[in-house]
Amino acid sequence: LLSCRLYCEEAKDPKRRSCQTVLAEALDIVVRSFAPILPHLAEEVFQYIPYKKGSEGVFRTGWINASSAWKKPGIEEAIEGACAMRDSFLGSISGKNALEYEVIIVIEPGLLFELMEALQAEETSSVSQLNELMMASQTTLLSELPKETPSDANIVKGTFLINLEGGDICEQSSYKVIARPIAKAKCPRCRRYTAESSSTPCPRCLQVLAAGKGST
Repeated sequence: LLSCRLYCEEAKDPKRRSCQTVLAEALDIVVRSFAPILPHLAEEVFQYIPYKKGSEGVFRTGWINASSAWKKPGIEEAIEGACAMRDSFLGSISGKNALEYEVIIVIEPGLLFELMEALQAEETSSVSQLNELMMASQTTLLSELPKETPSDANIVKGTFLINLEGGDICEQSSYKVIARPIAKAKCPRCRRYTAESSSTPCPRCLQVLAAGKGST
């Protein structure tokens, strides 16, 4: 997830910048957390932080005070739900390369489906947050099984319990995960199977490369 955003997206793409912001915030909190126990190590790490800091030393920054903006209702449950489906997907392919597959997730309309829609607005995507979490080359989110589903398709079923607002909102939802080999070629840049030819980058990478040339 991190490597794809950091190395495949355009330098100023919001996805890449948001990833850098999270990493910077996590580093800041971790360093200040272990500073009382490992003061010399914490100070050394703090001095090598490559971006502008509000203080000259880690012990002058004060204690951890994470912004409430990081607490977005439903996002934790959405990530946990997606990870549960990812585990079902990875278990169904028996240790094979997840990027060689496309995933179809089927969830009946309800709270879980809405949470997944927050991670993937399009029906099918190779660049959504949901697809990044699934670790596949492409993810399709549906509310019912597709009509062309083969009778021998490997369908993994599961359930996920959602607890929101301290348990005031509680709903158990069922889901189905279908994994099938993807028919596209491996992109020579991002290594996902989303290209029309193994010698040509996928549409996303072509767009990023074109934007890079335009900014030089």
